[in-house]
Amino acid sequence: MKKKNLNLVYILVIAILFFSSQSGLAQTYLFQVAREVVDVYWNDTGTLTVAYQFDIINSPSGDAFDVADIGAPTSDYDISKATASINGIPLTGIQKSPYVKNGIAVELGQYAIPPGGSGTLQVVIPEIKNVLYVDSQDSNYASAVFSPSWFGSEFVQGATDLTVTYHLPSGIQPEEPRWHAAPSGFSEQPTTGFDQNGHIIYTWTNPQASAATEYKFGASFPKNYIPESAIVAQSIDIGKIVNFIFSLLCFIIPIAFVGFIIYTVIIANRRKSQYLPPKIALEGHGIKRGLTAVEAAILMEQPLDKILTMVLFSLIKKGAVKVTSKDPFAIETIEPLSENLRPYELDFIKAFQKTDKKERQEALQECVIGIVRSLQEKMRGFSRKETIDYYKNIVETAWQQVEQADTPEVKSQKFDENLEWTMLDKDYDDHTRTVFRQGPVFVPTWWSHYDPAYPRTSSNVPSVSPSNAPAQISLPRLPGSDFAASMVNGVQNFSASVIGNIEAFTGKVTSKTNPVPVSTSSRSSSHTSGGCACACACACAGCACACAGGGR
Repeated sequence: MKKKNLNLVYILVIAILFFSSQSGLAQTYLFQVAREVVDVYWNDTGTLTVAYQFDIINSPSGDAFDVADIGAPTSDYDISKATASINGIPLTGIQKSPYVKNGIAVELGQYAIPPGGSGTLQVVIPEIKNVLYVDSQDSNYASAVFSPSWFGSEFVQGATDLTVTYHLPSGIQPEEPRWHAAPSGFSEQPTTGFDQNGHIIYTWTNPQASAATEYKFGASFPKNYIPESAIVAQSIDIGKIVNFIFSLLCFIIPIAFVGFIIYTVIIANRRKSQYLPPKIALEGHGIKRGLTAVEAAILMEQPLDKILTMVLFSLIKKGAVKVTSKDPFAIETIEPLSENLRPYELDFIKAFQKTDKKERQEALQECVIGIVRSLQEKMRGFSRKETIDYYKNIVETAWQQVEQADTPEVKSQKFDENLEWTMLDKDYDDHTRTVFRQGPVFVPTWWSHYDPAYPRTSSNVPSVSPSNAPAQISLPRLPGSDFAASMVNGVQNFSASVIGNIEAFTGKVTSKTNPVPVSTSSRSSSHTSGGCACACACACAGCACACAGGGR
C-alpha cells in the first residue's frame, strides 16, 4: 500500500509540474495604448507608406510585451524595407506575422516592455501597393480609404488618444481633394493644412478612441496625380467603359483639357482671395456691431492691399505715423504713441520697423492673420450675412453724407470723418473721382503726414484774424481731381512699393488662415462595387484596411 501511495504521489507531482509548465507557455498580454499616432502617406507613385507610433503601458498583471503584430492593407510590399524601433532603439526582429494576414510581427527581444513598464513602439511599412480604387461617385478621382491596425479586445484596456493624418500626393491644389465621412467619435471635418513638404494633410483626432476598434478614414483626389497603373481595376465599371468610348472622340479631349485649365485657373484665383477660415462662414444669428472699418473689410474679404492702406490712414489720422517717402515707401513713427491704438495697428508699426523687404512683408502677413483670427472670435455666434449687410449700409450712408454736403468745406469734412468707411466701397476708386471731380477740396489737417511732397507752408496752420474780429480758419486747398487721384493712387502705390505681388501675398495669408476650403464628401468608405483584397472584410471603392494585430 505504501508503495502504491508513493507511486500516486509521484504521478500527482509530475502532473502538476506538466500543467504548470504548459500554463507558463500560454502568455497573457494586457496593455494600454495610451497614444497612437498614424501618418498615412499617399505617395506620388500610387503606393502607401504608413508610419505608426504606439505609446504602450504594460499592465502589472500581464506578461512582458515582447512582440506586436501590425496589420497591413495588402501583401504587396517588401517586408525587408519595414523598420521598427522601441524607445528610439532600432529593432531587427521583423518577419511575416503568423497571426495577421498581410501583417508583420515585430519582435522586441531584450527590449521587451516588462509588466508595469511603458515604451514607445514605432513601425514604418513603406510602399504598399494596390491600395487605391476608382471613386464610386466620380470616376476621375481615386479613393483612398485606410483603417489603422487595431488590437484584439482581449489584449488592450483603457482609452487611446488616436491621431490619424493623411498626407496627400504632391501637386494637388487645395480645392481639389475631398475627405470622406469621419468614423464615430471623430470630428465631422478633419483639421486641414500642409506638411513640411507642402503636401495637403487631413488630420482626425479622438482622445477617447479604442485601440481594439476598427476606424476607417477616407479621402479622394484627382487620378491624374498618380500613375493610372496604381489604381486597382474594378471587376465591372460601366462608367469606365463609357469614359473609354468617349475617349475615342479625340477631338473633344483638347477642348476639354483647355476648358479644365481655364476653370482651374479661375477657381484657384478666386480661392486666393478667400482668406477667411471656413468657421467664420457658418451662419449664426444677429448682427455683430462694433467692428472697425478694417475688421469689416476683412469680413467682406476686400483686397489685402486696400485693407493695409486703411490701417495706414487710420494711423496717420491718429497722429501715430507719417509717410516720409513714397518711392520707396517708408513711414516714421511719431512718439509718444497714442494709448488707443489697436493691436493690428501696433503690429503694422512693428512691421515697418523691419528694414528687410521680405521680413516686412512676412510681418504684414502676420498682421493680417492676427486680424482674421481676432475677427473669427468676434463673429462667433453671429450671422456673417446680416453683419455684412449692416456694414454695407454704413458705407452707403457715409457716401450719402459726403455727396449731400452743401459746400466744399462740409464735403471735405464728411469725407475726412468717414474715410475708412468710404474705402469699403467696392467702387471706391470711381466713386472718389466722381464726387471730387469739380471744385476744390479742403485737405484734412493730417494731409502733410500722408503726402510728404505737400508743401508745409503757413496755409497748413490755422490763421486767426485780429483780436477785434471774429476768428476765421484758412484751410489749405487742392483741386478736387488732384485730391481724388492722390487718394486712389495711395492704394496702388502702397501695393507696388510694399506688398509686391498681391496674389502671392494673399496666398501666403490664405495658406495659414484657410489652407483648404470646405470640400467634404458624404460618400461612405463602404461601397459594394469592386473587390478588396484585404483581410478586414472590406468591400469598398478605396480600401486600404490594416488588419487586427496585437500580442499573442
